Amino acid sequence: MTTFDSTKRSLPELLKDITNGKIQLPDFQRGWVWDDDHVKSLLVSIARSFPVGAVMLMETGGEVRFQTRPVEGIDPNSVTNDPDHLILDGQQRLTSLTQAVGLTSPVNTRTAKGKKIRRHYYFDIRTALEGEDRLEEAVVAVDVNRQTHKNFGREVDRDLSTRQLECEQLLFPCDKILDPSDWLQDLFRYNQEAMGDFLEFQKKILGAFSAYQLPVIELKKETSKEAVCLVFEKVNTGGVQLSVFELITASYAAEGYNLRDDWFGSDIRKVPSRKARLENHELLADVESTDLLQAITLLHTHERKHQDLLDGKTGKQVRPVSAKRASVLDLPLEAYQRWADAVEKGFIEAAYFLKGECFYSRREMPYATQLVPLAAVMTLLGDRWREPRIHAKLTRWFWSGVLGELYGGAVETRIALDLEELMVWFKNDSELPRTVIDASFDPSRLETLRSRNSAAYKGINVLILREGANDFFWKGDIQELDKQDVALDIHHIFPRAWCEDQGLSYRVYDAIINKTPISARTNRMIGGDAPSAYLARLQDHKQVQLDDAAMDAILEGHRIPTEALRADDFNAFYQQRKQRLLEIIEKAMGKKPLAGADEEAPVAADSEAQTI
Repeated sequence: MTTFDSTKRSLPELLKDITNGKIQLPDFQRGWVWDDDHVKSLLVSIARSFPVGAVMLMETGGEVRFQTRPVEGIDPNSVTNDPDHLILDGQQRLTSLTQAVGLTSPVNTRTAKGKKIRRHYYFDIRTALEGEDRLEEAVVAVDVNRQTHKNFGREVDRDLSTRQLECEQLLFPCDKILDPSDWLQDLFRYNQEAMGDFLEFQKKILGAFSAYQLPVIELKKETSKEAVCLVFEKVNTGGVQLSVFELITASYAAEGYNLRDDWFGSDIRKVPSRKARLENHELLADVESTDLLQAITLLHTHERKHQDLLDGKTGKQVRPVSAKRASVLDLPLEAYQRWADAVEKGFIEAAYFLKGECFYSRREMPYATQLVPLAAVMTLLGDRWREPRIHAKLTRWFWSGVLGELYGGAVETRIALDLEELMVWFKNDSELPRTVIDASFDPSRLETLRSRNSAAYKGINVLILREGANDFFWKGDIQELDKQDVALDIHHIFPRAWCEDQGLSYRVYDAIINKTPISARTNRMIGGDAPSAYLARLQDHKQVQLDDAAMDAILEGHRIPTEALRADDFNAFYQQRKQRLLEIIEKAMGKKPLAGADEEAPVAADSEAQTI
């Protein structure tokens, strides 16, 4: 028995069924993502009667009962709740055509760089009649007010805000393509001499839209839910590839569970958003749905492995703990429902742990990937992570991953090992996790850390802050000032201008050894002067008035050697601060840096500066 039919349907007929809700989307489908260029290109393809690919619809009323939603741009309260067909493939094309041609409201699209914009689309009739090779130029996009601007938005370049202006300039709105009759009447009123051009345009361009036939593959309602999900995955391998979340959402939808609602929430179905709850915590605002799924998969496979061992299985019979894509895609709905709330709490506990380590904002976070095993571990530990011995081990593991730079790139294997090995280590002091064993810090790395995007760079900066480093000018430590929205950044201790005057290479003076977090106000006061000069200026400021001992105490909080700084001795400062940074790194990792930590590296100057 065949499970599908192949046919053709006219574009106007399809758009009519979409706008009245007879054709809708299964609710697990991703949102519409096409940009302005894609919309224009599609309009041109239809106008030239080029093929744009088949669409796949599924007949409703069978075993598979997905929750549904209208195509984007259509008010769900204005259409039926009982569609005849659902779109399995072709959503982007059909939504683009619906919004640009089937609705009068502006198209909610985006630029090629992803910026959200609202556009109305027109055909320049005269340009369109110059030949098919001019059709791309003939499609015009204007803003929500039906205008375009120049001179950085200060002047109106093209104004189509009234029907009269459209007719006078002979630009035809795409939302009138399916029914141009009233526009034609207004053209006769405002620009009668252009009627001949319009009739030719109607025949060539509008006729192409009204006669356009789309190939349609229709799955019958007898198709099983397994087959529907498999077909959905296969037909969506091209274009914008489906994420793990979207594939699992489709799988769960066939079992009657709306994962999309659980993550994003639904006002229609009164479902609260798990994502929104996590976003209430600053450090969790970037947590993705796939992070949650990966953490749940870790716990599901961890539990499964222990059950295999209890059942007496050995060797390859014991299924491993895994965070790989294939394992996430195999996550049963029952496991998701059982673990989801607990893992959500685990992420929140992870945020509390990170705050205890002095991470307060997302930009400070070294690795998003390390949050997944941390949340899984927190889920298993519950409140026990606050026990001093467990907390000390958890802290050492975390900083080993950060300063050892072990959580960049593909980390699925490490994530799985860390969950298992951490839980064993909490019980047995002698069995160190692989991440703690593997982690090492080469002292020369301090000389190459220049980018604030580096995990180790971020980590060392927070290690300085956690000691309570105060600003050189404003009263208060850096993290408290950050909470008060004081402008802060990481700046040079020996100013760039001074270093360049001394012939120092940027490879030396731009390293983290010569940087520390201070306020923008302090940095402006430092300027490009030698430290001895700017320290005196800061201390003598009428609103500061600090003696040397008080200022030295602030500098020590930043692990800055005061004697070398006041003497403007960059070489001595460089070596001494390097050692002080290595000391806090050693403390955090629970092990000494690699051999060679005490060796002094030369500081480049003059002719050497260009070759270091």
